Amino acid sequence: MQEAQTWRELLGNIIRDPQEKQRLADELQVGPITLVRWVNGQVKPRPQKLQELMNALPQHRQVLLKLIGEEFQDFISALEEMSEDTSQEIPSAFYARVLSAYSTTPRLLRSSSISSLILQQALAHLDPNRQGMSITVVLCSTPKPGDKVRSLRETLGRGTFPWKSHLENQVRLLGYESLAGYAVTTFRFVVNQNIKEGQTFFPVLRTEHEESAAACPLLQANRVAGCLLVASNKVNYFTPARQSLIQNYANLLVLVCEPEDFYDQQSIELGIMPSLEAQQPHFAHFQQHVTDLMVRTAAEEHPMTRMQAELEIWQQLEEEFLRLSGQSKG
Repeated sequence: MQEAQTWRELLGNIIRDPQEKQRLADELQVGPITLVRWVNGQVKPRPQKLQELMNALPQHRQVLLKLIGEEFQDFISALEEMSEDTSQEIPSAFYARVLSAYSTTPRLLRSSSISSLILQQALAHLDPNRQGMSITVVLCSTPKPGDKVRSLRETLGRGTFPWKSHLENQVRLLGYESLAGYAVTTFRFVVNQNIKEGQTFFPVLRTEHEESAAACPLLQANRVAGCLLVASNKVNYFTPARQSLIQNYANLLVLVCEPEDFYDQQSIELGIMPSLEAQQPHFAHFQQHVTDLMVRTAAEEHPMTRMQAELEIWQQLEEEFLRLSGQSKG
């Protein structure tokens, strides 16, 4: 297919598919005929509708932004203005929703379901124009009795394009080499506004799409459970208003952490974890290892629950990663 020269031509190519045409009409709350009029140049859409069009077509966002900007010179500045208009307050109705879920959700499901609820709200609040963001809950890895916390584990994540919407499959362990590790170790909110070129006094671990990042520790008094890790594919994205908002959502996430999830500063001694590429092969058969361990312990008349078996496998992986980095104490 020949490359579109205007945003109207690109939209025309897209809505040749009747199902996609109807989906866009529904999402933008306009009639299908309106989309045709945009394509034919009969109607000039309002900036808000153009923004919604880009949000509805994340895979074409960058091209649309360029082509729309060529026709409407003031569109990009208007978009930046809308992007900066971020309220620092979490809506009171959302607090009520979280508290209601906390009261009614069974304990075993409480952490994952409420964390997911909070991440979805935070993502929509921090990236309303879907410019590209990931937001992840990172928790301290449970150590063996008598040991210190040696790593952090990404547990739940949400994203907007170019990240995937659900990030749970991109599991990894983090250590002191990461922004999250530095935030948890120092009990400090840390921000890197330009990961590629910025000069900072704390560790830099850049992943795909990531241009700036912020990590806010999950604190309860003088103990920490992990952090809220937010990344953007824009440099200098974390304005003071957005930093304040991240702090507010981190405070809300503390609600779903159990007392045993928190550790004092003396109990944390993070190691250096291998790269994500080096870690990935070890996760390929994670659930099979868990099942094998459950079968073996049951045969030995010391049966484990799946949660107990998963914890032991995570601890084995952590030890292996520390060994790969030359930091194993064993």
